[in-house]
Amino acid sequence: MKRTAFFISDGTGITAETLGNSLLAQFEHIEFERITIPYVDNEESAKDAVQRINKAAVIDGKQPVIFDTIVNQSIREMIYNANGFMMDVFESFLKPLESVLESSSSYSVGKSHSVPDDDSYKVRIDAVHFALDNDDGARTRYYDQADVILIGVSRSGKTPTCLYLALQFGIKAANYPLTEDDLDDVQLPKPLRAHREKLFGLSIEAERLAAIRTERKSNSKYASLSQCESEVRGAEAIYNRLRIPYLHSTHASVEEISTRILAKTKIERRLQ
Repeated sequence: MKRTAFFISDGTGITAETLGNSLLAQFEHIEFERITIPYVDNEESAKDAVQRINKAAVIDGKQPVIFDTIVNQSIREMIYNANGFMMDVFESFLKPLESVLESSSSYSVGKSHSVPDDDSYKVRIDAVHFALDNDDGARTRYYDQADVILIGVSRSGKTPTCLYLALQFGIKAANYPLTEDDLDDVQLPKPLRAHREKLFGLSIEAERLAAIRTERKSNSKYASLSQCESEVRGAEAIYNRLRIPYLHSTHASVEEISTRILAKTKIERRLQ
């Protein structure tokens, strides 16, 4: 079953995406096409969003789900009149909060993602750059600067987790892929040995791994179930032999994986 979900905002759309994806993750049997439309802050952009929503409704034969964080009432009403099921974040959450806090909200555009200070912004950007520069074992000479180094077989979720840790928490996260040669030896690759205390492993069910790899390289040894089973066994053998903490990414969102890593490692968040 396929449905379309729109995340619409008069800002970056990050708040709508974060909340919306957390809710949609509870419906594992549905395949969602996710579309983010940021900066819907005038009638022209609102009309364009409505057209896209209505088109998706015709193609799917069902109403798209809309998560919005639009402050302007007239713009919000335009989106509301589209052929979609609207989940208004402000209406759903701010109204009850205003009641219990006995105070009115400021309803400010982009308030949830305003930069509190230059230092926080720099921490976030530096962490993201570090994650990109140290992705997939591309560089290892800066591992001494890493807060954590994620290891695991190819396509086990290392890269998106590193980027989420950087963007949301300011964590400097590198990642290194465990190859077939590494797994045959049941040994840590040489670049990782001096940083063993920073290592955290990711594992995944072989069936899920095969499905992910098939999307990338179908009918290949790389994507075969037997190859995936062998690599997962080898990676977990290394984790267990060397007592490297690890968790399964199969049924967990990147948000959940990231927060569990922080909880297990006790790494302090640089951003709150």
